Amino acid sequence: MSKTGRKISKQAGVALFISLVMLLVLTIAGVSAVQTTSLEERMARNTHDRLIAFQAAESALREAEGFLLNNVNTTALFTNGGTNGMWTTAPFDTEERWKGDIWDVGSAQSVEVAAAIIDVAQQPRFIVEWLATVERPENSAMLGSSYEALFDRIEVFRITARGVGGSVNARVMLQSHFGLVF
Repeated sequence: MSKTGRKISKQAGVALFISLVMLLVLTIAGVSAVQTTSLEERMARNTHDRLIAFQAAESALREAEGFLLNNVNTTALFTNGGTNGMWTTAPFDTEERWKGDIWDVGSAQSVEVAAAIIDVAQQPRFIVEWLATVERPENSAMLGSSYEALFDRIEVFRITARGVGGSVNARVMLQSHFGLVF
C-alpha cells in the first residue's frame, strides 16, 4: 500500500494498444472509402465524356445525311482522294477509308460539322463513301413487282462519323448506310 492508502497496480498499456489498433482500422477504412469514391468519380467522368462523344458523332451523322439529301444528284463528287470528305469505295485489298489518318483537324479528307458543339475537345467530323448504284432494270427482284415504278435508281452511301468527348481520349465512331432514291 502507498502512503495515501491506495493500492498500487501495474498497468500493462492494453488500452493504448487497443486504441492504436482501432485508429489503424479506421484509417484504413477511410483511405479505402476515399479511393473508392475517387475511382467512381473517374468512371462517371469517363462515361459522361463517352456520351458527349456519342452525341457529337450522332450530330455529324445527321449533318451528313442532310448534306446528301440536299446536294447529291451525281456521284461525280466522290473521288479516291476523298476531296471534301467524299470518297469512292475502297478497293478490297486496301484498308477502309475510315480507319486511316483522315480525322485530323483541318484535313480536307473529312468534313467538320458546321454547327459548333460545346464541351468537346474537337469538333465532330464525317466522311461519306459512295458504295453502289442500284438500277431498276438491273435488279431482277424488282421487275414485275409493285415497287417497280417507284424508282429508277438508288445511290447507296456509307456515312462514318467520329465524335470526341470532353477529352481527346473519349472517341466514338458511328456508321450508317444511306440510300437516295432517284
